[in-house]
Amino acid sequence: MNVRRRHISAVALTAVAALGFGTLTACSSDSAAAGDTGTFDVVASFYPMAFLAERIGGDHVHVTSLTQPGQEPHDLEISAKQTAQLEESDAALYLKGLQPSVDDAIGQSPIATKIDAAELTALEEHGTEAGHGEEHGDEHGDEHAHEDEHGHDHDHEGGDPHIWLDPVKYAEVAEGVGKAFQKADPDHAADYRKNTATLVKDLKALDQKFRTGLANRKTDVFVTTHAAFGYLAERYGLTEEAISGLDPDTEPSGARVKELQKIAKEDGVTTVFYETLVSDRTAKTLAGDTGLRTDVLDPVEGITDHSRGEDYFQVMEANLTALRTALGAR
Repeated sequence: MNVRRRHISAVALTAVAALGFGTLTACSSDSAAAGDTGTFDVVASFYPMAFLAERIGGDHVHVTSLTQPGQEPHDLEISAKQTAQLEESDAALYLKGLQPSVDDAIGQSPIATKIDAAELTALEEHGTEAGHGEEHGDEHGDEHAHEDEHGHDHDHEGGDPHIWLDPVKYAEVAEGVGKAFQKADPDHAADYRKNTATLVKDLKALDQKFRTGLANRKTDVFVTTHAAFGYLAERYGLTEEAISGLDPDTEPSGARVKELQKIAKEDGVTTVFYETLVSDRTAKTLAGDTGLRTDVLDPVEGITDHSRGEDYFQVMEANLTALRTALGAR
């Protein structure tokens, strides 16, 4: 992704360097750095990748994350210490196009196994007129044709990287990660294969919950601060309208606010969604101006004490509950 939101301060970088990697896996409750752990050491770029590694690797892997809990993933800048630790690991699991500094560090690293989740499923473009759903695109085609004026420059290299928010695509990535683990650590291939099959089964069940839960709804349209839910919207026949495109910290233009007010009225929008890792100010301002409610729709980029769940599945089910309420699902 070419758009960066905010750069971490030097103080923050020093703190991250001092901490090293944050260990997410239950297999290692300490904060040990990657490398020489006696297990298959996997460095994950951020939470959705770490979650896959943990579920697939089980007891055989030691998973560390480059992104600290509560840190906005797009903000990450790799420290020199993290780069050195990365080189000591057995594998890196990342999503190219989401975190430029991670892409650079892994690209230059001699690490033996580099797993790019973006190569394990088909990426698509979202956030343009083509990504808004056919019916809604026809109805509001003129407005969406001017999205560049509203800051909706969905500028991910190679497409929208938010694949983990679609359980079907996430399952495709899981299958690819499982095969990569089997190849890189053949002594435990049978367990990786079994764990992958269990995870894929769980993701298919989650997909079915979304299909059933959203089947009967009053509206297809939902409003978010961050254009992260394009894959989810497409999977379940919904239309995402993002206030500020890729960057939730960017103030929307007056024209975009008026456009959203019109869409909300015409399409029966009830709720403006915000997320846990960025400010809710813009969402609440728009909601106040339009008489709408606000609620959380979590892009599951990290798990914190403010998350509505302790892992990917719990937070996604909380998202489903929030969407059902907002869309008037019965």
